[in-house]
Amino acid sequence: MQARVKDIIAILEQHFPPELAESWDNVGLQIGSREQKVKRLMTALDIDNEVLHHAQAEKIDLIVTHHPLFFKPFKKIDLDTPSGRIIGELIRNKISVYSAHTNLDAAENGLNQILAEKLGLINIEPLFPAVRDELFKIVVFVPVSHAEMVREAMSRAGAGYIGNYSDCSFRVRGTGSFRPGADAHAYIGTPGILEEVDEYRLETIAYRKDINTILKAMFDSHPYEEPAYDLYRLENEGRSYCPGRKGLLPRACKVSDLAEMIKECLGLDSVRFTGLPEKIVRKIAVVSGAGASFTGECVKQGCEVLVTGDLKYHEAQDAKAAGLSIIDAGHQGTEQIVVPFLDELLSNACKQRGFDINIITARLTNCFYNV
Repeated sequence: MQARVKDIIAILEQHFPPELAESWDNVGLQIGSREQKVKRLMTALDIDNEVLHHAQAEKIDLIVTHHPLFFKPFKKIDLDTPSGRIIGELIRNKISVYSAHTNLDAAENGLNQILAEKLGLINIEPLFPAVRDELFKIVVFVPVSHAEMVREAMSRAGAGYIGNYSDCSFRVRGTGSFRPGADAHAYIGTPGILEEVDEYRLETIAYRKDINTILKAMFDSHPYEEPAYDLYRLENEGRSYCPGRKGLLPRACKVSDLAEMIKECLGLDSVRFTGLPEKIVRKIAVVSGAGASFTGECVKQGCEVLVTGDLKYHEAQDAKAAGLSIIDAGHQGTEQIVVPFLDELLSNACKQRGFDINIITARLTNCFYNV
């Protein structure tokens, strides 16, 4: 089956909802058409000249990046500037671009989760509840004969998740009544005649991002022309999301030893760190990219080390004064693992959906070199 850009977007946004992105960010379709066919897809951290040339050589239809192509509004596109030339070449070659950035950082199984897991942390949690899911209850009245069909369809669409449990629902039996109008195409009953039906009140829970998909599944599987249903917003606290994670090392160790382990684990030439090298630590925070602004929250959460990138001198001094060690593994060093992660995720999802698509990894070039 032939995939289109919109199909790839649906996969990505199921895992990395755009509403998780920071207000200053620019995620989503950057260039192209949602209706464009995708036979060859490339994943990349950024789009630069090297990635562009690789994409042209591979005849790529869609590039999925972590860093957005556009962060700020453009007043003009000058094809004689470096960024303008890239934009022009992408359009001329009919290459669409989609970016998942801070929403991918914060998602439940996003970049910071896989970074924390790769570093071997245990008892991993969001660093703090920056965003919480809104929870809803969906109640639908369905004839007894179709209750299981409707319940299963809604569950497959994302309803009924509570913590580590799926397919959570409740139903109670009763009698429904209705009188079909003259123009009704009633599944049960005769126009003008009051009908009573043996029905279930079926209720389940849903997250906001899944509401439309679940309601569509409900309507598609329900036998009635006009199903009766209720939608309630709940005060229950849903899942929390944060562009950072906290967790524990399996065993406490020195800051210097932890820095060495992170260097080896991420395949880096070097890392730098602040704080006392001999200090014994165990509770660790990770924020991929540039996360030094989370220093205060890390201290508040009782973390002893923050693993991040792009650390500045005064940020290091502030962390030192607060008793927090920071291991700077670089912006690229903490984020480049996202590319093979996206490869695997998209490959599995496309295979499940029967999409005939080739996924290519962009050649990675270092932004900095050490001497």
